[in-house]
Amino acid sequence: MSTTELVELRLGPIAHGGHTVARHEGRVVFVRHGIPGELVRARLTEAGEQAKFWRADVAEVLEPSAERQPHFWAPADALLSEQPVGGAEFGHIALDFQRQLKARVAVEQLTRLGQIDPARLEHLAAAQPAPGDVTGLGWRTRMSYAVDASGALAMSAYRSNSLTAITRMPLAHPAIEASGIYAVKYPGISRVEVAVSSLDDRSVLVLLIEEQPGAAKAVARQLPAELNVAALTQQRGAAADGRGSLSVLQGRSWLTEEVLGQEYRITGEGFWQVHRAAATVLSERVLELLDPQPGQAVADLYAGAGLFSAHLAAAVGPSGALYSVEGAPGTHADAKKNLRHFPQARVIRGRVERVLHQVVEERELDGVVLDPPRAGVDKKVAAELAASDARRLCYVSCDPASFARDTARLSARGYELANVEVHDLYPQTHHIELVGLFQRQ
Repeated sequence: MSTTELVELRLGPIAHGGHTVARHEGRVVFVRHGIPGELVRARLTEAGEQAKFWRADVAEVLEPSAERQPHFWAPADALLSEQPVGGAEFGHIALDFQRQLKARVAVEQLTRLGQIDPARLEHLAAAQPAPGDVTGLGWRTRMSYAVDASGALAMSAYRSNSLTAITRMPLAHPAIEASGIYAVKYPGISRVEVAVSSLDDRSVLVLLIEEQPGAAKAVARQLPAELNVAALTQQRGAAADGRGSLSVLQGRSWLTEEVLGQEYRITGEGFWQVHRAAATVLSERVLELLDPQPGQAVADLYAGAGLFSAHLAAAVGPSGALYSVEGAPGTHADAKKNLRHFPQARVIRGRVERVLHQVVEERELDGVVLDPPRAGVDKKVAAELAASDARRLCYVSCDPASFARDTARLSARGYELANVEVHDLYPQTHHIELVGLFQRQ
């Protein structure tokens, strides 16, 4: 069947990844830009005859849901564009209902993959909004832009290399939107990363990833003088990987963040929570759930620049021990700076599956914080956690599928999921954040 053909579908339940599930002539179709229960005409985007399932975008709504609203941003509206850009795929859904759908996804994944009794998840009726987030707009403190053939900032369509030039992005922090970045052309630049500091809500860093040597210097001369601008020669991955050369072109190559009284230095595009309130929300939840006490030994795995590590080090105090483990060299360097005032903190660079065994041999752990990448933890890490005999594990995850799979792995090794929360730290998108507490049985 042609991928330009329209098919009429009744949309079924929400699924992980931001799709609704429909059926066409017995075949499963994953449909984006719809709402459960709607009758739509959908444009097939992937429809091979031998494929196990097809993909489609809603092109016309025949029977709309009561929760449907006009999309706030035309480039991401599937009803206006055959190739809507990604990053705002829930913008057609009322915000409160978005949060209900996200909770449904978390429950379905935990029930099916995590083998959790649904009765234990009845409290997950809706994802919790970040404090003060009323509109779901203006929350992104980090933005990543492609550059089109004309040199304009652009974003790509879902599962596509097609680029659409943009002059605004309503989810971006107001300081990014007002920075002047959209008025500049970026010839010779493959990607533009922009970040704003939550410390003052004004300091903006623009990172230019060079496709052609020297291109960043020419672009920097066009950008407003008050912006911090840096160039990165690395084409793939992130500056935190340490494989590229990072150079300052204007101002500085790092920003300062502040969370619960702790200050952090974040270099280049090093990892930091995207929502302007996320770092605070997650730090508060980790501290409350793990409940670290003076004199205890705690490990912070996949620690990044030390967001949780600094709070944990303060909590265990000089008589305790904090092991902060991160593999990326650039981010590890930031963590060393951010934890330099805590003699009880050991900042270790290395892969978690290799380092954790050494940590466990050195000292028995009272608690562990996990904030892994989207893929979650592997079997070796789960086994090492069980060997650590830590009484409490606090697991922060941005992916309900890997979190649910790891729940089953940890349960098989003696840990019970005692509490789980779903936070809406990515409004107008399908993404969610989960925080779980596992206790040794």
